[in-house]
Order: sequence, then structure tokens, then C-alpha cells
Amino acid sequence: MRATTTGSSRSSRIAPHSHIKGLGLSPIGDAQLSAAGFIGQTVAREACGVIVDLIKTRKFSGRALLLAGAPGTGKTALALAISKELGAKVPFCTMVGSEVYSAEIKKTEVLSEAFRRAIGLRIKETKEVYEGEVTELTPTEAENPLSGYGKTISHVVVGLKTAVMKEKVTVGDVVYIEANSGAVKMRMPSSYDLESETYVPLPKGEVHKRKELVQDVTLGDLDNANARPQGGQDIMSVMGSLVKSGRTEITEKLRREVNKVVAGYVAQGVAEVIPGVVFIDEVHMLDLECFTYLNSLLESQMAPTVILATNRGRARVRGTEDIVAPHGVPVDLLDRCLIVKTMPYTRAEVAEVLKLRAQVEGLQLGEGVLDRLSQEGERGSLRYALQLLAPASILAGLAGRTQIEVADISEMNELFLDARTSASRISADGGFGGGL
Repeated sequence: MRATTTGSSRSSRIAPHSHIKGLGLSPIGDAQLSAAGFIGQTVAREACGVIVDLIKTRKFSGRALLLAGAPGTGKTALALAISKELGAKVPFCTMVGSEVYSAEIKKTEVLSEAFRRAIGLRIKETKEVYEGEVTELTPTEAENPLSGYGKTISHVVVGLKTAVMKEKVTVGDVVYIEANSGAVKMRMPSSYDLESETYVPLPKGEVHKRKELVQDVTLGDLDNANARPQGGQDIMSVMGSLVKSGRTEITEKLRREVNKVVAGYVAQGVAEVIPGVVFIDEVHMLDLECFTYLNSLLESQMAPTVILATNRGRARVRGTEDIVAPHGVPVDLLDRCLIVKTMPYTRAEVAEVLKLRAQVEGLQLGEGVLDRLSQEGERGSLRYALQLLAPASILAGLAGRTQIEVADISEMNELFLDARTSASRISADGGFGGGL
């Protein structure tokens, strides 16, 4: 999320689905008309609730969920709601079908990376550490070993309240020092920070302690860390070596080695594998090679839950000349899917969504505006009606008003076209009227 600041005011960009907090189901799995930011699609939400229960009980491996419906019927919102229901600790990796057509790496490699990023690993390790606020820094000098003249600082004595450690830090910092490796990490500010606007208390208890550290990573993170190893060899040092870099292909041999190490951690009881979810939007953009590889990935031992989404009816499978299949997906993959259909929104549901989004974006709607926008959403699409909110608020501001009026919506229709209106103005030969 990007925020811009002008003077003392701050405005933030609001994501299109920021109001989605979950599926909005009752304790017995019934979808409420409006709950958790989700409006309508009651049947689809109840079906997704069953899928969530299957994922939590790990009974959905080797299968996929296909969300099929017209554009603007809430397929992406359903996928995000499923991720909210699963919790923040469950990896949720999203991609679009067209992402596989990359000039950097192979198509199948893009799919492999997405699957590996959707498989989590929770690592637990107990370490002996020193933790506290630095109250003293005492440099210790020694003879310069490179010459017989002068002295140099050999080490620095650091006082952590009641303990002493030899490391280089700054007075006032709150640090975390590993006793075995001597690694120093800056933990948190020691007082109220005006820039971060957060107050973090000092660590409690003894400075010298044994601490259980929990690190949540994905197999994709481990692949990248082992492809570019650096630092120590213990588990947490490998975690700390994760850095962003250019995209390179990870060999299958390296992935097998990572899987072997992970299996060892699981057998020792220091790690737990957490299967996540990979969401592929516009799955009809994949070609036959990708669909075949996707079938093999679903059969792998450590496969995440797969959610697919498409807005196609019967369509040609990409990569073929004459194979036409439902939703543009080969029949053998469809046979592995549970299919959930999303329905177009009614006018009343469009009004509820518009009302909710206006509240989220802090917009005030005048009398008759909600009804007019609902009419536009029914005639065009829900997305078009939602897209009119922000520019209409700008017009209202230019006119010196704090709320949007019906006249602002009328002017928006003169400035912009919805998809159906634009398509209707295209002549039969594919050009535009007026000689363009």
C-alpha cells in the first residue's frame, strides 16, 4: 500500500478488496447476506466454507478448486476471503496465468516457484541469548599487531543492564545477541519513536536467557537461500540469508536436497510443514504444457491447495489448434476440480457493495446517488459503478462540496464509457464510427 503525505494530511491508496475480511459464514456454515465485508454470492461462499474446512483438516490434497463466473462476480474476492479464513500464518501465493510467459525462466519453472512459495515451514529452535538495552560501551585497546607503534581497539565491552558482552553496538539500542555465534541483531527502539509512532517496551526478565525462536518461511525461501548461501550454517542463519535478487532457475536437484533437509527437520521435531494455497487467476491463459505440468504438481507429495479462476465458457485450450474445452481447461484437469460458479450481482447487492465501499473510502453520497450508481452497475457492471466513486468525489471537491451528487455521476457518464457502451459503438467491421 502506498501512502502520500501533504503537509499534515495523509491519504492512502485503498486496495479494491480491502473490505474483505472473510467469507462471512455463521457457525453452522450458512452465508449471511452481508458479513465480513462480503455481500451476496451466498451459495459460492458456503461452498468455499466447505473447502476451507477440508484444507484445515488436510483432506484436499491432490485436488483443486475452480471458481467460474463472469467478470466482476467476486472470484478474486472469494479467493482472498478463503485466505483470510485460513489465517495469516498459512502461505497464500497469487499469480495470473499470463505470468508464465516470461523471457527470464521457463513456464514450468514459474509454476514450480509459485507452488514452493505456497508451502510453509514453521521452524522452532531454542538458543542461548543475551537481550536488553545497551547502557555502556567501553572500548578495550591493545597493541597494534601490524606495527610496533600505537594501539588499536581490539573489542568493545557492551553493558546490557546487568550483563556484559563483547560486541560493537550503540548506547540506547536494544539488541539481541546469540551466545554461541555472537551474532548481533537490532531488535527494537528503546523509547517512543516519533517517526514510527510506536512504543516498544524493553525485554523483561534476565538478560541472559534461553529463548525459543519461531521462524515462518516457505520452501521457495529455502530454495533461494540455498542457491545463494551466506552466513552461518545453523537454521536461523540460513533464514537470515534470504535476500532479494534477480530471477534464476532453481535446479530440481537443489529442490530435492532442500526437501531432504526439511524432512530431517520434521523427523527431529524442530519443524512443521504447513501446506498453503496457490491462487491462479485467469487460468485459461495457461497452455497445454502448463496444464500437463500442473497435473503432475497436484500429484506431488508436498502439494499446496490450488484455487483456479476463469471467466471463460467453452474456449480453445491454448497451445492447441482444435481442442475446445469448458472454461478453456483440459478435461483431465477439470476432473480433479471442484467447480464453484459465481452469479451476477442483483441491483440490491450492487447498492450494498457501493455503500460499503463508500464507507471504506470515506466518501459521502448525496440523496439519490446510491440508486443512480446501482442503476449504472446493473446496466454496465459492478466494477464500472465502483470506478465512478473516486472521480465523482474529485468533481464534488472541485465544486466545493463534501458529498457526491447525482449531477457528478451524470458528468462521469459523459466523460467515461463502460465496457458494454464502448463495445456497442464499434461498427461491424471492427472500427469506430466517425471514420476513426
